[in-house]
Amino acid sequence: MNFKFIYIFLMIFGFLSCKDDNEKRQVESIKDIKKKEVIFLIIEKAWVFNAKPINETSRSSAVGWDDWRSFLAELDQKPKKTIGAFQKKSAELSKKAMALNNLIPLEFNKPQIKARIAILITKVQMLDLYIHLSDIPEQKVIALIPEINIQLVALQNQMDQIVQKNKIPLEEGESDLLKMLDTTRAIPNGPQMQLDPNNSHIE
Repeated sequence: MNFKFIYIFLMIFGFLSCKDDNEKRQVESIKDIKKKEVIFLIIEKAWVFNAKPINETSRSSAVGWDDWRSFLAELDQKPKKTIGAFQKKSAELSKKAMALNNLIPLEFNKPQIKARIAILITKVQMLDLYIHLSDIPEQKVIALIPEINIQLVALQNQMDQIVQKNKIPLEEGESDLLKMLDTTRAIPNGPQMQLDPNNSHIE
């Protein structure tokens, strides 16, 4: 009989233990859902990118530079409803930012533009990394948004500087001088003059 009571007691204890575990899991699940909702609202409010071109150079570049136009269009579309939508968007933004390196128009294929693009890519990739963590650091995510906006402005201003500089007419003779410099750079170094060790000075 004692074994029967022990068996019943263990059954009841196991049932209560399972019930307690289920309740704990439910509480944790509710907490997790509420936390994600709060994070979603914080990110959703802060997710504002300056996706419109800020100058004529940027506007005209968006016509002929497909990757630039595609990146701005992706920035302009704000995700909705879930944090998963923001995760998908950030992954797509990261791909579009990387693509800016592929076919840079000849006019902008310069070190200063490449440097600006590299910084922009780094910021977008950091955003993508943070938003995909299981425990999303929402403050780091929202801090990156204005930083990306700053880099967007810097890149467009750099593009405009190049265009404006190219519009300045060359002074008379400057064009020939630039051509001569290019020709000089193209000529390989010729043989160097060797000094006669026995006659190292001119009489």
